[in-house]
Amino acid sequence: MAKIKQIYFFGGGSAEGTAKMKELLGGKGANLAEMTNLGIPVPPGFTISTEVCGSYYTSGKKIPKELEPEVDQHLAKLESLMKKKLGDNDDPLLVSVRSGAAASMPGMMDTILNLGLNDKSVEGLAAKSGNPRFAWDAYRRFINMFGNVVKNVPHESYEHALSSVKKKKHTTEDTDLDTDDLKEVVRLYKEVYKKVTKQNFPQSPKAQLWAAITAVFDSWNNEKAIKYRTINNIKGLIGTAVNVQSMVFGNFGNDSGTGVCFTRDPSTGQNYFYGEYLMNAQGEDVVAGIRTPQKLSTLDKHNPVIYKSLVKFKELLEKHYRDMQDIEFTIEKGKLFILQTRNAKRTGAAAIKCAVDMAGEKLISIEEAIMRVSPDQLDQVFHPMIDPKAKKTVKVIAKGLNASPGAATGRIVFTADEAEAWVKAGKKVLLVRNETSPEDIGGMHVAQGVLTATGGMTSHAAVVARGMGTPCVAGCKELQISAKSLEIKGTVYKEGDEITIDGTTGEVFAGSLPLIQPKLSKELQTFLKWTDQVRLKAKRPGIKTDGIGIRTNADTPVDAKRARFFGAEGIGLCRTEHMFFEEDKIRIFREMIVAENASARKKALKKLLPLQKKDFKGIFREMKGLPVTIRLLDPPLHEFVPKTKAEVKEFAAEVGLDPLKLQAKIDSLHEFNPMLGHRGCRLGITYPEIYDMQVEAIISAACEVAAAGVTVIPEIMIPLVGTARELEILKINAVKVIEETLKRKKAKIKYLIGTMIEIPRAALTADAVAVHADFFSFGTNDLTQMTLGFSRDDIGSFLPQYLTDEIYSEDPFAAIDQTGVGELIKIGIEKGRKVKPELKIGICGEHGGEPSSIDFCFKTGMNYVSCSPFRVPIARLAAAQSVLKSRK
Repeated sequence: MAKIKQIYFFGGGSAEGTAKMKELLGGKGANLAEMTNLGIPVPPGFTISTEVCGSYYTSGKKIPKELEPEVDQHLAKLESLMKKKLGDNDDPLLVSVRSGAAASMPGMMDTILNLGLNDKSVEGLAAKSGNPRFAWDAYRRFINMFGNVVKNVPHESYEHALSSVKKKKHTTEDTDLDTDDLKEVVRLYKEVYKKVTKQNFPQSPKAQLWAAITAVFDSWNNEKAIKYRTINNIKGLIGTAVNVQSMVFGNFGNDSGTGVCFTRDPSTGQNYFYGEYLMNAQGEDVVAGIRTPQKLSTLDKHNPVIYKSLVKFKELLEKHYRDMQDIEFTIEKGKLFILQTRNAKRTGAAAIKCAVDMAGEKLISIEEAIMRVSPDQLDQVFHPMIDPKAKKTVKVIAKGLNASPGAATGRIVFTADEAEAWVKAGKKVLLVRNETSPEDIGGMHVAQGVLTATGGMTSHAAVVARGMGTPCVAGCKELQISAKSLEIKGTVYKEGDEITIDGTTGEVFAGSLPLIQPKLSKELQTFLKWTDQVRLKAKRPGIKTDGIGIRTNADTPVDAKRARFFGAEGIGLCRTEHMFFEEDKIRIFREMIVAENASARKKALKKLLPLQKKDFKGIFREMKGLPVTIRLLDPPLHEFVPKTKAEVKEFAAEVGLDPLKLQAKIDSLHEFNPMLGHRGCRLGITYPEIYDMQVEAIISAACEVAAAGVTVIPEIMIPLVGTARELEILKINAVKVIEETLKRKKAKIKYLIGTMIEIPRAALTADAVAVHADFFSFGTNDLTQMTLGFSRDDIGSFLPQYLTDEIYSEDPFAAIDQTGVGELIKIGIEKGRKVKPELKIGICGEHGGEPSSIDFCFKTGMNYVSCSPFRVPIARLAAAQSVLKSRK
């Protein structure tokens, strides 16, 4: 049996891996191999594959026996190349041990630097380098990272020890500590390690290495990594790779440094070289926000040779990978090394601008540009901004770095746990920290925005917030944060106080400022036009109409106007019951509900007709030339009646009824399971005058708007049909009212009458239902409830456990359950089109704006999806991406 290769070497101008081996080597390992093959100066090392991590977990967290000799073999190869030995007392080889999964998860798993140092080799490193301060600085960093990562020694314990030494030195800067100071720090760090672990700090470099490798494997399933994968919907990966790489040192002295750069601006997408660096520092100093870094542009002045080399490599890497790159680099004694490159995390605005610009530069095709922007990123560009009028009337209380664009307002909380708890209680929060760390990922995810006192544009807070599309102001030095309060220029803000941040400008304001939606950029408009070109030209077998349409769910002219602005091609769901809750209608509708007989009901409905007609006219005008699907009354009548005794008494006086008699009538409407009760088409069957009034209002409105020269396309939708006979009866009634109204108005209006498929029986008997339907619209909210037996209002109490146990992979009310509900939809479409091959079919549940559900709708042959106005652009993109994926 052939030996399975578990480790891949890179260095000496060649590598055993390539960029295409991301699943096996992780993104970091694959890119280190690729850069080595490109001739870029990468410190050599080797990558332990993700398969080993998978084996580690399937075997009960045991390192495979055959791994040890293979590590020894590759370590010997690295020592030979570097002409140094791990653990050598005179000239030790030092390595970093880093994680690297196939999907980028910045900061979520563990890293250890300077591995190989001990009490003897630190002296050898000091002598060999001629820089004792550097050696002892490296040793104290290693003890800190090893203790924190491998043994869970709190970082704060080390920080307290370091602060005590700095305090004696009367300094706040690490760089002011000399060799003797750092020796004292090392002594204190080892004491901290022993106090927490009850063990001496390990002196065997081999033991250090295996402990570090194991810790990286363990970090794959740490809380923050699991939460990050959940938040970003990262699935199907077997584990992380481990990269063991020879160290290069940015903390050698003033001719050394470290930095992070992006080939374009990750916040805006502007095509200029962007980044930060620190001299005499290691990489953790930049990303952790411990010291405030310098802008990359200043490196050109201080060291033009290094800067020109960096520019050359960034241009090579962007051209090679054909995408914006996030690059980590180190300068050691005047020599440049590239430690990592990866496709950069970016804001939604940056993703769109990069995609459009790169297509314009012929670096990628338009089709590739469409696939480069995720629906979540597109959603970000519609984030609010502070109303400029309000901004003029308030003072900026502090200013930091504009780390992630968009504005946010909320109540101050100081820990990630508090953020999650407050949000769970229904409050909007802003997470305020000195600096964020990967442990804060849960709080950052739920917070409206993030504000930090330290850190730069490439700090953890900035990078993670940009990836989430969460507004962030970082490095706001005016903040003085204690346990439960924040002081800015003498003013104290406590937990729960409201503040507003502007991540686009870096400004901070007291109180809650009004927010408005941003304008669409030229690049966004270009991008969305491209998605439409792809989406509307798609051809599918058996579907006569090209493409897939995007409609909106809108109940008011304002919603309709907004949806058209976002590109909606019609209304797929107009809920008439929402109109009845308006103040001028609810009293009349209640009169109808409590009426003693049909005559009294008709009298009340006659008062409602002109009000309902007015609503429809406004919507028809806004949607001129586009179809409008109007659903007749759906909820049970008890939802509209007075609830409290005071409300009952007041309404009884208004309509001249005895309060007790009125209460009895209201009580009679109560149902044990209203969702399955007297609602939808069942109301139309038992109280036909309700639907008659609504149909007359729709057609009258259509006639009057059409008379003014506006093209009107009304589509009347009958909800909750379970049998063909229900639809047959109600369609006959509707046609009768329509024809009478058209005759009276002396008008001609083309109209459709269809139904919502939201009861499983309707899907299973869709061939019979289709005989009487001009269109189907799948109401997947109710269809999901009735198919799965879940109430969407109550599922929250147990859904988290179901997702954790993988009973369901996703919330079935957020994404269509394709194996259950999806099968019913397929049956309904197939049976419906057997009877009417050109039957128009769409979806109007919340799923209509969810990307995986849109992909399902496209594949099953629907003509359109319908979603909320703000999801329309997301649906346009998701549909276009479905088309492109289907071509493959």
